[in-house]
Amino acid sequence: MNASPLCALATVSPGGRAHINHMYFAWSDRYEVIWISDPESLHSRNLTRNSSAAVTIYASNQVWGRPDRGIQLFGTAGVGAGKTAREARRVYGNRFRDYDAEGDSLPVYRFTPRTVKLFDERALAPVTFVTARVVRDGLTWLKTEVSV
Repeated sequence: MNASPLCALATVSPGGRAHINHMYFAWSDRYEVIWISDPESLHSRNLTRNSSAAVTIYASNQVWGRPDRGIQLFGTAGVGAGKTAREARRVYGNRFRDYDAEGDSLPVYRFTPRTVKLFDERALAPVTFVTARVVRDGLTWLKTEVSV
Protein backbone atom coordinates (compact mmCIF):
# COMPACT_ATOMS: atom_id res chain seq x y z
CA MET A 1 0.00 0.00 0.00
CA ASN A 2 3.06 2.18 0.16
CA ALA A 3 3.63 1.93 -3.62
CA SER A 4 1.77 5.15 -4.36
CA PRO A 5 0.40 8.18 -2.51
CA LEU A 6 -2.70 7.96 -4.73
CA CYS A 7 -5.43 5.36 -4.91
CA ALA A 8 -8.59 4.96 -6.95
CA LEU A 9 -11.90 4.82 -5.08
CA ALA A 10 -14.96 3.28 -6.75
CA THR A 11 -18.39 4.23 -5.42
CA VAL A 12 -21.95 3.58 -6.57
CA SER A 13 -23.91 6.53 -8.01
CA PRO A 14 -27.70 6.79 -7.85
CA GLY A 15 -29.20 4.31 -10.28
CA GLY A 16 -26.36 1.86 -9.64
CA ARG A 17 -23.82 3.48 -11.96
CA ALA A 18 -20.13 3.20 -11.15
CA HIS A 19 -18.07 6.27 -10.27
CA ILE A 20 -14.31 6.41 -9.75
CA ASN A 21 -12.12 9.02 -8.08
CA HIS A 22 -8.37 9.33 -7.59
CA MET A 23 -7.23 10.67 -4.23
CA TYR A 24 -4.37 10.88 -1.76
CA PHE A 25 -4.71 8.32 1.00
CA ALA A 26 -3.19 6.83 4.11
CA TRP A 27 -3.87 3.43 5.63
CA SER A 28 -4.08 1.74 8.98
CA ASP A 29 -2.59 -1.58 10.08
CA ARG A 30 -6.02 -3.14 9.40
CA TYR A 31 -5.90 -2.13 5.72
CA GLU A 32 -8.36 0.72 6.29
CA VAL A 33 -7.96 3.49 3.73
CA ILE A 34 -8.19 7.07 5.03
CA TRP A 35 -8.74 10.26 3.00
CA ILE A 36 -9.91 13.84 3.35
CA SER A 37 -12.62 15.08 0.97
CA ASP A 38 -15.20 17.72 0.24
CA PRO A 39 -18.62 16.38 1.32
CA GLU A 40 -20.11 17.86 -1.87
CA SER A 41 -17.88 15.82 -4.19
CA LEU A 42 -19.71 13.10 -6.12
CA HIS A 43 -17.89 10.21 -4.41
CA SER A 44 -18.70 11.69 -0.97
CA ARG A 45 -22.36 12.16 -1.88
CA ASN A 46 -22.46 8.61 -3.26
CA LEU A 47 -21.20 7.23 0.06
CA THR A 48 -24.00 8.95 1.99
CA ARG A 49 -26.51 6.95 -0.10
CA ASN A 50 -24.60 3.68 -0.50
CA SER A 51 -21.54 2.76 1.57
CA SER A 52 -20.38 0.04 -0.85
CA ALA A 53 -16.94 0.89 -2.22
CA ALA A 54 -13.73 -0.54 -3.66
CA VAL A 55 -10.17 0.78 -3.70
CA THR A 56 -7.20 -0.11 -5.87
CA ILE A 57 -3.60 0.83 -5.23
CA TYR A 58 -0.63 0.27 -7.52
CA ALA A 59 2.52 2.02 -8.65
CA SER A 60 1.63 3.82 -11.88
CA ASN A 61 5.22 3.65 -13.14
CA GLN A 62 5.13 -0.13 -13.67
CA VAL A 63 6.10 -1.33 -17.15
CA TRP A 64 3.99 -3.73 -19.20
CA GLY A 65 5.66 -7.12 -19.57
CA ARG A 66 7.63 -6.85 -16.34
CA PRO A 67 6.53 -8.20 -12.94
CA ASP A 68 3.71 -6.05 -11.56
CA ARG A 69 2.03 -5.71 -8.20
CA GLY A 70 -1.04 -4.08 -6.73
CA ILE A 71 -3.92 -4.53 -4.34
CA GLN A 72 -7.70 -4.30 -4.67
CA LEU A 73 -9.84 -3.83 -1.56
CA PHE A 74 -13.61 -4.37 -1.30
CA GLY A 75 -15.77 -3.10 1.55
CA THR A 76 -17.62 -0.05 2.83
CA ALA A 77 -16.77 3.59 3.47
CA GLY A 78 -18.13 6.69 5.14
CA VAL A 79 -17.38 9.79 7.16
CA GLY A 80 -15.51 9.27 10.40
CA ALA A 81 -16.71 10.92 13.61
CA GLY A 82 -15.42 11.39 17.14
CA LYS A 83 -12.55 9.15 18.20
CA THR A 84 -12.59 7.37 14.81
CA ALA A 85 -12.11 10.69 12.99
CA ARG A 86 -9.32 11.81 15.32
CA GLU A 87 -7.46 8.53 14.83
CA ALA A 88 -7.99 8.69 11.04
CA ARG A 89 -6.58 12.24 10.93
CA ARG A 90 -3.56 11.07 12.93
CA VAL A 91 -2.95 8.23 10.46
CA TYR A 92 -3.33 10.62 7.52
CA GLY A 93 -0.98 13.15 9.11
CA ASN A 94 1.64 10.46 9.73
CA ARG A 95 1.80 9.77 6.00
CA PHE A 96 1.53 13.38 4.83
CA ARG A 97 3.70 15.42 7.19
CA ASP A 98 2.49 18.77 5.78
CA TYR A 99 -1.15 17.93 6.53
CA ASP A 100 -2.59 20.22 9.21
CA ALA A 101 -5.19 18.14 11.04
CA GLU A 102 -6.05 21.00 13.39
CA GLY A 103 -6.59 23.50 10.57
CA ASP A 104 -8.51 21.24 8.19
CA SER A 105 -12.28 21.60 8.26
CA LEU A 106 -13.01 18.92 5.62
CA PRO A 107 -14.37 15.60 6.86
CA VAL A 108 -12.18 12.55 7.08
CA TYR A 109 -13.40 9.35 5.39
CA ARG A 110 -12.57 5.77 6.27
CA PHE A 111 -12.83 2.74 4.02
CA THR A 112 -13.12 -0.57 5.87
CA PRO A 113 -12.26 -3.59 3.71
CA ARG A 114 -13.95 -6.98 3.96
CA THR A 115 -11.68 -8.64 1.40
CA VAL A 116 -8.45 -7.86 -0.43
CA LYS A 117 -7.16 -9.19 -3.73
CA LEU A 118 -3.40 -9.05 -4.12
CA PHE A 119 -1.14 -9.62 -7.08
CA ASP A 120 2.64 -9.48 -6.75
CA GLU A 121 4.36 -11.14 -9.65
CA ARG A 122 7.78 -10.77 -8.00
CA ALA A 123 6.75 -12.68 -4.88
CA LEU A 124 4.14 -14.95 -6.50
CA ALA A 125 3.94 -16.39 -10.00
CA PRO A 126 2.86 -14.31 -13.01
CA VAL A 127 -0.91 -13.67 -13.28
CA THR A 128 -1.52 -15.09 -9.78
CA PHE A 129 -4.12 -13.41 -7.59
CA VAL A 130 -4.56 -14.13 -3.87
CA THR A 131 -7.86 -13.19 -2.20
CA ALA A 132 -8.04 -12.87 1.58
CA ARG A 133 -10.62 -11.82 4.16
CA VAL A 134 -9.67 -9.05 6.56
CA VAL A 135 -10.00 -10.33 10.14
CA ARG A 136 -9.12 -8.88 13.53
CA ASP A 137 -5.58 -10.31 13.51
CA GLY A 138 -4.78 -9.57 9.85
CA LEU A 139 -5.71 -11.57 6.78
CA THR A 140 -7.16 -15.06 6.26
CA TRP A 141 -6.58 -16.72 2.91
CA LEU A 142 -9.74 -17.39 0.83
CA LYS A 143 -8.51 -18.46 -2.60
CA THR A 144 -5.72 -18.27 -5.15
CA GLU A 145 -6.46 -17.76 -8.84
CA VAL A 146 -4.02 -18.29 -11.69
CA SER A 147 -4.96 -16.90 -15.09
CA VAL A 148 -3.66 -18.77 -18.09
